[in-house]
Amino acid sequence: MSARDRLTDGLYGLGWGVVKKLPEPVAVRLGRSIADLTWKQRGKGVRRLESNYARVVPGASPERLAELSRAGLRSYLRYWMESFRLPAWSAERIRNGFAPKDLHYLTDGLAAGRGVVLALPHMANWDLAGAWVTTALGTPFTTVAERLKPETLYDRFVAYREGLGMEVLPHSGGTAFGTLARRLRDGGLVCLVAERDLSSSGVEVTFFGEATRMPAGPALLAQQTGALLLPVTLWYDGSPVMQGRVHPPVEVPGTGTRAEKTSAMTQALADTFATGIAEHPEDWHMLQRLWLADLEPRPSDGERP
Repeated sequence: MSARDRLTDGLYGLGWGVVKKLPEPVAVRLGRSIADLTWKQRGKGVRRLESNYARVVPGASPERLAELSRAGLRSYLRYWMESFRLPAWSAERIRNGFAPKDLHYLTDGLAAGRGVVLALPHMANWDLAGAWVTTALGTPFTTVAERLKPETLYDRFVAYREGLGMEVLPHSGGTAFGTLARRLRDGGLVCLVAERDLSSSGVEVTFFGEATRMPAGPALLAQQTGALLLPVTLWYDGSPVMQGRVHPPVEVPGTGTRAEKTSAMTQALADTFATGIAEHPEDWHMLQRLWLADLEPRPSDGERP
């Protein structure tokens, strides 16, 4: 393991080992302080966040984009502070920490035994939403996790999420899709973060007026298993309680090839995500390149694809 990998793994270990022991007000202040310091440094992630927000809020002035990026980093650090502390939260704290709207789409789907796919963008704290599902609803679910470097960091994330009651499958290896399909055919729940897949297997969609690619998995799983596909968006409202909404199902088109149906369903997901992100842009934590137009290197940011 390289020195950089050891440092990365050590910092995350420190977060889970130390931050979870802090009183909640102290953790909140610490997260905000780190966010503000990072924002003032104007690093690559901050500049990318502002570039992404420029698509979400067209016509925004540089001052407005800077204001948004500061709020976005504060939201992002709230996610991390909460996530580091989640293993130490009581069941009551988890149940009281999230207030989803239109939950009946999820509970009715599960009660019908169809299986449900929840698809989310990187908004607010998806780990808290997952912990709420396993705790408040008593419903286990399956998700996937990208293989991280170093491997020890990936293991930390898997252990963390499994400790919250999730079944975590590695994204690589080719077996995840089959396992997810089996869980759904058994009437189970699958949760997937689903607004970014810039690989060749991603489905091209229009997102805030420009082309990007999103994962085909949610649409394919719904087609092959008959499961409901439900978009979910999350946000913070200034209180200690995270807000969220379960949106109406994305239906499988009655006609067309599998590829055509997958394209239409993924576009419908993108449209729903866009609505939620436009309403709460500061809670969308996209510090990476997303749109295809940004994959070409630009002299101004020094990035390489």
